[in-house]
Amino acid sequence: MGLMYVFPVGEDETDFVDKKDGSITLKTYGLPYIFWIYAICIVAVIFFMFLAIKAPVLKLIELGDETDATLGYTLLTFIGLMPVFIFSFFFYEKRIIKKGKTLTLQHRVFGIPFFTEKFEVESTDELTIEAFIDSPNVAKINANESNVGFQNKGYFVLYFKSKTGQKILVDRHSRKADLEKLKKLISVA
Repeated sequence: MGLMYVFPVGEDETDFVDKKDGSITLKTYGLPYIFWIYAICIVAVIFFMFLAIKAPVLKLIELGDETDATLGYTLLTFIGLMPVFIFSFFFYEKRIIKKGKTLTLQHRVFGIPFFTEKFEVESTDELTIEAFIDSPNVAKINANESNVGFQNKGYFVLYFKSKTGQKILVDRHSRKADLEKLKKLISVA
């Protein structure tokens, strides 16, 4: 999630870095403000969709049989839950909690933890940064000065290997320097 939800890279970012009792908690930044404008526009469109279908759906529920009523209530529920789903992206937060040899990755929506993983990390030397490109870099293969802007640069992945040999993703970022700072910040605790 590090490409949209960015972690802090320094201890001076006190709103997103919490150090106490030998542990460190890192919280992701929220989405940029321009995304809030998109969300308001989408919710406005959903509201106008609701106004357009409200009368026919309510009549279908009132006059139809059980199947029609079920479909009507399902449609109204779906339209009602769409804004909640959209705003869940804005209130999503990922946390990295490092205390001793325990590294916890926690995902929260609306401040409620919904997925938590705990891992034992012997040392922060196990944290590894690698470049990741998921498609061939055709613009680089066909080296041409006009294709330089189209080269796939990919992104970088910060992970560690579990005792079973599985790669556990901690974060990813388009800048390797930021992941190195994040790795250093995690190793402080």
